[in-house]
Amino acid sequence: MKLAARVGQITPSLTLAIDAKAKAMKRDGIDVCSFSAGEPDFDTPDHIKRAAEVALQQGKTRYGPAAGEPLLRAAIAHKLQTDNHLSYKAENIIVTNGGKHSLYNLMMALIGAGDEVIIPAPFWVSYPEMVKLAGGTPVIVQTTADSQYKITPAQLEQAITPQTRLLVLNSPSNPTGMVYTPDEVRAIAQVVVEKEILVVSDEIYEKLLYDGAEHLSIGAVSRDVFDRTIISSGFAKAYSMTGWRVGYLAAPVELIQATATIQGHSTSNVCTFAQYGAIAALEGSQDCVEQMRLSFAERRSAIMELIHAIPGLTCVKPNGAFYVFVNISKLGLSSLEFCDALLSEQNVAAIPGVAFAADDHIRLSYATSMTTIERGLERLTSFVKSRF
Repeated sequence: MKLAARVGQITPSLTLAIDAKAKAMKRDGIDVCSFSAGEPDFDTPDHIKRAAEVALQQGKTRYGPAAGEPLLRAAIAHKLQTDNHLSYKAENIIVTNGGKHSLYNLMMALIGAGDEVIIPAPFWVSYPEMVKLAGGTPVIVQTTADSQYKITPAQLEQAITPQTRLLVLNSPSNPTGMVYTPDEVRAIAQVVVEKEILVVSDEIYEKLLYDGAEHLSIGAVSRDVFDRTIISSGFAKAYSMTGWRVGYLAAPVELIQATATIQGHSTSNVCTFAQYGAIAALEGSQDCVEQMRLSFAERRSAIMELIHAIPGLTCVKPNGAFYVFVNISKLGLSSLEFCDALLSEQNVAAIPGVAFAADDHIRLSYATSMTTIERGLERLTSFVKSRF
């Protein structure tokens, strides 16, 4: 069968593939310690589930507006106004099938042939593939551990060409867990304004911060940069709602209307009763978010201590999200070779850094139990010592 040429231009998600393999091994009765998925291991908080149950009982099972339930769009706008100091209204919001879908809709609506999108590396695996699907050109800017894997204003300015349309900014970051400081955000914002480009800020991990790290949304820096900012986020990470598939995009009305048109011809509305769960997530107590964050902080400390005790491995301490990005360069293996051998020999699932444009690293998610962290790192230690 002849497939469309665009299919051959993109690569399957390594993170999803390895997570699926680890889950299949578990179903076969194998004791797998999985650090692969970017998915909290907590259940969705009860008050969110109850809100969805009530919505079901009230018959919220019909088609809804393609751009989202009006009550949820208003709740998201209020959240962005109060938490992030961004002056969005409900009309500036579209509800999407997860945060990933919000970014896909954005690329489809904004990027065309000849447009360049600047993506700092290491990057989340889907950013460049979405740009390619839209017909654009991803421009990858490599960062290093010395800069804590963050793009500098000088690097951004050097990467900008007359074809540059968009910068992708992800803070806190997947896969590194790094958070741009407010001063760093302001410096990036200055370049965005001076060079008259757009920026999409992926803020899906904004609630997961440690060691006093502060999240500043780039659109809050000034009115000039706000006019050039698009916000992508969702409910999956902070509220443990990965399977609910509720995300959102915040942007100028013209862009929201364009993405709503695309969504109207693709997925239509997000699951109606799930949106009422999302309303409860925003309007209910945020204690559940803090409880999960404190658990992640404890796990982060434990996994960092264990990694530092393994000869040959190094890791910059993350201050956001729930990942550690481990340098394996001293072992002389590619990241795919490393992860394949680790899974087959020790039943430990990790994500190879090649998926994030960093082949000398692996990503470990500590969104898992402390027991798994301790057992898995013991196995990782044995694996590394056998080769080092």
